[in-house]
Amino acid sequence: MATKKAGSAAKKTTRSKSQTKKSTVTTVKAVKAEKVQKAPSLAQMVPDLKLDDKKTAAAAAFIGEFVGVFLLTCVFLISRGYELYVTFTLVGLFLMVGTLSGAHLNPLVTVGAWVTRKLSNVRAAAYVVAQLLGAGAAYVVLSTFIDGHVDAGGASVLGQSAPELFKLVALNKDTQWYVFFAELLGATIFAFAFAGAWREKTDRVAKAFTVGFGLLVALIVASYSLKFVSQDFVAVLNPAVALAASAVVDWAKIDWFSVAAYLVAPLIGGVVGFALRDAVEVK
Repeated sequence: MATKKAGSAAKKTTRSKSQTKKSTVTTVKAVKAEKVQKAPSLAQMVPDLKLDDKKTAAAAAFIGEFVGVFLLTCVFLISRGYELYVTFTLVGLFLMVGTLSGAHLNPLVTVGAWVTRKLSNVRAAAYVVAQLLGAGAAYVVLSTFIDGHVDAGGASVLGQSAPELFKLVALNKDTQWYVFFAELLGATIFAFAFAGAWREKTDRVAKAFTVGFGLLVALIVASYSLKFVSQDFVAVLNPAVALAASAVVDWAKIDWFSVAAYLVAPLIGGVVGFALRDAVEVK
């Protein structure tokens, strides 16, 4: 009997141990992996392209466009439209104000984005107004410095010319269409490059250089095409800057060919460039 009891007790002990072993559950705690932070896209970097309800963001975008075009116009007028100066200035300005407004800094970019429905009506109008005001302010400031030249009389006596602000060459019937098509071609190239940078998922520096060197290519093509016509011609590819460079000399007697060449042609090119970039986009 004692042996049977001992055997039954041993069996119970074995069963209890096996039951204990079976009831053991191993829990694995899931650890959330850290996400690798990606470089922000231009759409994330720039305020919403639709009308922003926040007045602060809208004001910042307006100021960004004003300051950017003011500085860009100053460099253009001082350097007399030299391509490399304008290019690297645009790269720097893109990095400076890109997070505020997208760094359009050019009515052809704004109009191109607006026509292709990347910009709201109100924001597009505000950008163009800011750009025109920035270019006008640059003209006034630089003209003030020119007027402050104290030795203008002495320079004329010595046969030296007094300093004057850079002005675009007046057009005539033989050259007006060459300038028109050069501005149209250059604006299309630049708008195509800007629209491509808008879609790129790279960092801000890469976008800035894409936009800047896109402008450099456009300026080289347009400017040096015009050099075959006349060495005095300079491509602008920016209606706001062109106004500051006296594209319209006499507002009482407007030269509509100059308006068409320096103001209308770049806007058409901007629309064409953005539309072409949308057409070749692989979805």
